[in-house]
This record gives sequence, structure tokens and C-alpha cells, in this order.
Amino acid sequence: MENLNKDLQKALSELRKEKKRKFDQSVDLIINLRKFDVKRNPLNLFIHLPHKIKDKKICGFLENKNKNIETISEEEFKKYSDKKELQRLVKKFDFFISQAKLMPKVATTFGRVLGPAGKMPSPQLGIITDADESTIAKLKEKINRSVKIRAKESSIKLCVGKESMEDKNIIENITLVYNTLLKQLPKGKENIKNIEIKFTMTKPQKIKV
Repeated sequence: MENLNKDLQKALSELRKEKKRKFDQSVDLIINLRKFDVKRNPLNLFIHLPHKIKDKKICGFLENKNKNIETISEEEFKKYSDKKELQRLVKKFDFFISQAKLMPKVATTFGRVLGPAGKMPSPQLGIITDADESTIAKLKEKINRSVKIRAKESSIKLCVGKESMEDKNIIENITLVYNTLLKQLPKGKENIKNIEIKFTMTKPQKIKV
């Protein structure tokens, strides 16, 4: 692990030598797999990072309006029978949550668009029984520190930080993702070919593991 941390530090130092952009670039982690059948071993998990990357745009399907997040109440569901409205909704928000009792109607009304986009409220992180202020506030904080791994191919790509973050914090986020994924892979390290990190507008830095 010490070697990995050194390699990540070196890679970040190289990336920071690149031309500065006019925006805060994302730090992307790419994990290339090998000897791994994604169809036979589907990966679908949430990882809670030690350092928040950004505030996500969260939408809640709730019985009552909540001041912590934008809310779509049950009476408003009919507005989204139009597919264009649904597609606009999916683009507008990063994450969706729902009260458990509303999930059947959420699945019927929104599932055809949220499902393929990988944004359906999930029992892992997003379906709640109580929608009081405290529960929503805690869930919001948890979501803002979470990343989702949903592998459809033998290369996993996800955002693990921002260029403006300290290297130490970016590395801690990356190592947590890496270690969590290792535990999910049937052959552990043997299933990982290499990892790469990049900023939004740079070429990737490859790291052997």
C-alpha cells in the first residue's frame, strides 16, 4: 500500500505540471480489470469516501416537501408522464431518493428513464422509511461523500476528487475505493490489470499494482 501511495503522489505531481484550465478539473480514477466476467459477477456498490468531492444535486420522491432537498410529491408525479420531462429530470439531478411507501409508484412513473441511467433510488442508499428533517439531512451528507461503482465493462471509471483538493485527500479517496473494490473481486488483486488517474483535460497517468 505504501508503494501505491508513492505512485499516486508521483502521478498527481505529473498531472499538476499540465496546463492549468479555467475550471476546477475532476480527478478521475480508472481501474482496468482482467480475468473478470462483468456479466457473471456484476458490480453494483456504493463507497463512502473520507473526503467530499462536491455537493450533489439530490431529488426526493417524498410525501411532503423538505427544505434540505428538492422534492417531487406524489401529486406531482402525473407531470412526468411526458418522456421529455423525465429526461430533463434525469439530467438535472445527480441522485434520487424515495420514501419506501412511494417506491411502487416511483418505479412505474420514473423507472423507464431512471433505471437505464443508473439513478433509481436504491435500498443501499436512497430508500427511506421516515422523511423527517434529521433523516434527510444525514442521508444528504452521506450521499455527498459517496461514489457508485456499477461495472458494465472491464474498465471502471469514477470521479474521486477535484484538482483543488489536497493530494493527501485525493489519495485517501483513491485508496479507499481501491481497497473496497479488491474485497469485491473474486480473485482480488489478480483481477486488476492496472489503475490510471487523470484530470478532466489530461491524458491518464498509468500505475501498476
